[in-house]
Order: sequence, then C-alpha cells, then structure tokens
Amino acid sequence: MTFPFPVFAALFRAGLLGLIVLLTSALPARAQQPGAGPLSADSAMAVRPTALPRAAPPDSARLLRRLPVLAGGLAVTYTGLLYVLDQGWYTGPRSDFHWFDDLPEWQQLDKAGHFWGAFHQSRGAVDMLRWAGVPDRTATWYGGFVGFLLQSPIELLDGRDPAYGASATDLAANFLGSAALIGQQLAWNEVRLMPKYSFHTTRYAKLRPNVLGKSLAEQHLKDYNGQTYWLCADLAAWLRPESKWPKWLQPAVGYGAQEMVFNDPDANAALGLRSYRQYYLSLDVNLRRIPTHSKLLKRVFYVASIFHLPAPALEYSSRRGLVLHGLYF
Repeated sequence: MTFPFPVFAALFRAGLLGLIVLLTSALPARAQQPGAGPLSADSAMAVRPTALPRAAPPDSARLLRRLPVLAGGLAVTYTGLLYVLDQGWYTGPRSDFHWFDDLPEWQQLDKAGHFWGAFHQSRGAVDMLRWAGVPDRTATWYGGFVGFLLQSPIELLDGRDPAYGASATDLAANFLGSAALIGQQLAWNEVRLMPKYSFHTTRYAKLRPNVLGKSLAEQHLKDYNGQTYWLCADLAAWLRPESKWPKWLQPAVGYGAQEMVFNDPDANAALGLRSYRQYYLSLDVNLRRIPTHSKLLKRVFYVASIFHLPAPALEYSSRRGLVLHGLYF
C-alpha cells in the first residue's frame, strides 16, 4: 500500500494494538514449567522473558476449551477491522485489480511498518496458540504466519483502488516480518531480535496537515518524518549467566527519514526539501526482563515491548553526518 497514512494508518495501528492485546490477554502469568515453585527476584531475572512460553503437554480438554475462544475472538475482531476499513477508507470508485510499485516512496518506511506489524501479530499468535495447548513446533508454524495472513488481504482492497494498487513489496515485507519471527523461534525458541517503533513530532506536519496530521495523535500515526523503526538485540541471551551485563539493557539500531512532505521529489523540492535517510545507534530497555509477579504488569510489558523507549542515540545521515542526541524519542 502506498500509505499517505490518513484514516487507514489509524485503523491499522489501532487494529494491530487491539489484536496484540487480544492475543495476549490470557497469557500465563509466568513463563515457567507447570509445577515449578515461586520465582525469586534473582531467578525471575535469570529467566529469558522474551521466550514464548512453552505449552504443557497436549491437553485435548484444554485445546477444546481455549482454541475456539482464541480463533473466534481473532476472527470477529479482524473481520470487523476489514469491514470498517472497506467502508471508511475505500469509499471512492473501484477499478479492476491492478498492481502498483510504491517501493520508491516514503524512503521505504512503510515497508518497515509492514514488517513490524506482521512480526508482532505473529508473535502474539504463537504465544496464544501455546497458551491454548498447541505443541511448540506446531504453534510456531501455524501462528508464525498469522501476521502475513492478517495484513495481506488489505492488498486486495488496495488493488481495486484507482489511486493506489496492490503492492508486491508490501506483501514481501509482510512475509519477511512473519518469517523473522518463525526463524527466531526455530533457532532459539525465543525472540532475541525485537523490532520496535518510536515517534517524535516534526515541523513537517504543519506543511501538509491533511496528510501528515493535524493533532498530535494524528501526527503520531501519519507523519513518517517522526517515525523510527528499531531492531533491538537481547544481548543477555547470548552471554553467560554470570556476565555483568545488565540483563534488561539491550543495544538497538534504528532507521528513519526526514523532509518527506510529498512522495514526488519535485513537489518536495518546490518547498525547499529533499528527503534523506537517518541511521541510529542507541540502547533500549527489555521490559520483559524486569522481574515482577504481577499478571497485569507482565501483560503491560508484553504489549509495551513493541515500542522503543527514549534513550541517548547516535545518528548518522548524509545530510548532517554524526549527531549525538542526549535523549532520542
């Protein structure tokens, strides 16, 4: 999808968060084997909290009780989101299905968004299938492609919109997001490389508020100039248990771009703008390595782990060279 990011972005991100909350609302309070004793603060810190919790041995009664609830809730929620999208966003004339190459637009930040969304939808689905009693490997394969399956039908709607068209690179980004989750589960049975998202306000939204957002909430969703996508590494997962490295601290690399008011470079140039890429090196807090016995906090940490928290960052761009930020959002 070309993503000028008006109404659809709000629906998509709200839908993503809603699906993640739905998929994680009944996660086990602790990622430990059945029958294990209470966790101390030290032992809780030692647990790899990004690991998707292992299900108990297959329990047909549990599967029959939980799986229909999971599948029914997901189907109803997603069907509702697609209906609202179809009625609220694709309101103009329809055309025959066609393709559109939007890869050169928005410095590919929309592709990063597709990857991020598919990854976390798949992550939540794998967790919930394990909660329902589905064996680990089966949950990984079936749940791992949920993100791709949830996001890809949107291209069917795009493909019949005369102003846009279905995007093969969007489909590729959806697939790679799901594949990245599956690959980590097969390799490590946990998530060690976590894609995250952050946002900061920019001056560009005022130049085209109908597209980049009028209010702060709209700008958070629509203004690509303020969006940064991160890849955070759970370094402690590769280190020895006796390592002094703080288990909750992880290095992060980020990607963003600036001076994007129009897709068309000539229209941007008329405003004295020329879009450019930004690369970041920073740190991040792995919330799931913070020990707690609270079920609520565990779920909050799970959902919040899709966002990069403000931290010092080193930025590099061809325009400004190296820039040190004391606190980057």
